Amino acid sequence: MRRDAIALEEERFRNVPLATVEDYPAFHERHRVFPAVFEDRRHKRILDIAAGVGVVGKRIQEHYDGELWCNDISPTCLRAMESFGLQTSSFDIDDDQQPFPFPDGHFDALVALATIEHVIHIEHFLKEISRILGDGGHLYLSAPNYSGLPYLVPFLVSGKTFHDPLSKPSDYEFYAHVRYFTYRTLVELTASFGFVPERVYLPVPEKSSRFLALRERSRLRAFAMRQTLKFIYTFFSPRWASEPVVCFRKGESQALSAPRKVVL
Repeated sequence: MRRDAIALEEERFRNVPLATVEDYPAFHERHRVFPAVFEDRRHKRILDIAAGVGVVGKRIQEHYDGELWCNDISPTCLRAMESFGLQTSSFDIDDDQQPFPFPDGHFDALVALATIEHVIHIEHFLKEISRILGDGGHLYLSAPNYSGLPYLVPFLVSGKTFHDPLSKPSDYEFYAHVRYFTYRTLVELTASFGFVPERVYLPVPEKSSRFLALRERSRLRAFAMRQTLKFIYTFFSPRWASEPVVCFRKGESQALSAPRKVVL
């Protein structure tokens, strides 16, 4: 991650209430679908990379039987996760001179949500994930999909960049995001490092902070948005979803095939 973004991230988390993870003011649908996306894979050792304040980690810890480690470098995030009883490990995922501090094949599941778009040394990042993930292990990967409707429509209408450097709500993303993925480029890049895309999970609006705020203002608009996106996710390509979670299996494949779509 760019060094000038780290201070912004720390400031962003500093005002997050640490008493309960349920009050996290930036809760996304990608957080909500864990651990449901694990399905019946029976993971034993799980690493949540760049886990933030532990929103996903807490959900996995409470609803899934497996050993969990959570990584971050933010002191505020580490304190929050430790207060929730999560097992933490602090290391820089973007230091291409240092391997991740785990032996080969140590985990059978890795979670990296809204992380890869921050990584400068992306080859090192994906190679290290592959190294510490056992054969047949699974990677749950998500990044903002800039071909998704919530990003594409405002861009086409306004002609502005996806993140406005003059807008306080989006200045963190402007400085912190160094990669702009679409669903297709994320799948193709990850597959090129020896991962097979098996499932893509499309979370419909239900419990995210943004959706709940919209429902407070207008239940009708919230209902209409939810039904519209559910229809699009069900009958059209995942390329239109804003935050798909892709499940990859470590293992070479002869040909890149489309992962099976699951709407949650």
